[in-house]
Amino acid sequence: MNFWRGFCLCCILTLIGSVRVGAQTEYYVQDSVYTETFGRVDSLITDTLVGDTVRHKSHNPFKWIADYLKNTNKEESDKPFDFSVLLGPSYTASTSLGLGATASGLYKWDRDDPDLPKSNVSLFANATLAGMFSVGLRGNNFLPKERYRLNYQMYVYTFPSYFWGIGYENGVQDANKSKYDRVKFQFRPDFLFRLTPSVFLGPSADVTWMKTSNFENIALIEGQDTKIVNVGLGLNFTYDTRDFVLNAYRGNYIRIEQMSYPKAFGNKYAYSYTDLTYCAYRQFWKTGVLALELHSMFNYGNVPWTSLALVGTPNRMRGYYEGQFRDKNIVEGQLELRQHIKGRHGAVVWVGFANVFPEFDRLQIRHTLPNGGIGYRWEFKQRVNIRLDLGFTRDGANFSFNINEAF
Repeated sequence: MNFWRGFCLCCILTLIGSVRVGAQTEYYVQDSVYTETFGRVDSLITDTLVGDTVRHKSHNPFKWIADYLKNTNKEESDKPFDFSVLLGPSYTASTSLGLGATASGLYKWDRDDPDLPKSNVSLFANATLAGMFSVGLRGNNFLPKERYRLNYQMYVYTFPSYFWGIGYENGVQDANKSKYDRVKFQFRPDFLFRLTPSVFLGPSADVTWMKTSNFENIALIEGQDTKIVNVGLGLNFTYDTRDFVLNAYRGNYIRIEQMSYPKAFGNKYAYSYTDLTYCAYRQFWKTGVLALELHSMFNYGNVPWTSLALVGTPNRMRGYYEGQFRDKNIVEGQLELRQHIKGRHGAVVWVGFANVFPEFDRLQIRHTLPNGGIGYRWEFKQRVNIRLDLGFTRDGANFSFNINEAF
């Protein structure tokens, strides 16, 4: 299936309503938001109330779609617990066209606190034309007075993929591209204490199991195991002044995570890493926002090939195949101009870079990978956009279709 056929199918799937259980009304138009990123999973589940009273259901599907599109970005009602069964598409160069389903609940720990963000719990599944299938559970809890935050994520997936080897030199060799299969399970919780209105600090944990098989060129993993288990503990520091997490117009975001996987925890590969993220958002004029993200990940010790830093995740270096370039360390960044055009339409343009390297003394500027692109935005919910991006890489261009801004 070529991209345009896949994109048209994505657009059709986006218009499909889902079932919602409501206690006070009988007819809702339901929208869904689904975003899947392995290693990092970000999602928003929202719904739109059509009216406080029952409306006559139209048997005309085109009228239903028109009503649906008209109401998706209206303000949602405030319910004690919103339960939804959701459906939505995704598309990236690595996974191709995908379809996901999510059963979720939105709630507040303290409904008398208007400033307390809503917590969420979601059970999700996703399948793509590339043969990837995943199922998992995730949640974000904002406890009373937002003194604490409890986040968790657990999933298992199977995914036939491509592997080029470790390091920049292997990634640029087209002949190295070879198939392999992988099955992965991961559980990642963290508990953050609020130190100031904008600062959070707390412990993180990670349990990851990955089994790989059917390598076309197993020599590329350089003698490492095909089945690897990682158990780690760490610390998470967060500074957050963004005005809206999913689509900030102003503010700053800093996240520092330090994780350790010692032999005492039963790890064959003992290592640790430091992950740093800085984001800044400035609204220089009424309809335009300039967004900046800088990210780095530094691994230390005997790092397994399954845990190396990757180029080409869905939210960074858009257009690159995920994992074509990987090594112990990565430094990357992106600068994006987001411009509202009219009504629910907008556009973006961005530039970016990434550099993977084994040690600091072997970092070479000439190995820096370029990135840039343009994108279209359509407001699905208030300040929640569907995004279609065309990302340019050193080898060409690729489309991605997803929900929410990249960062």
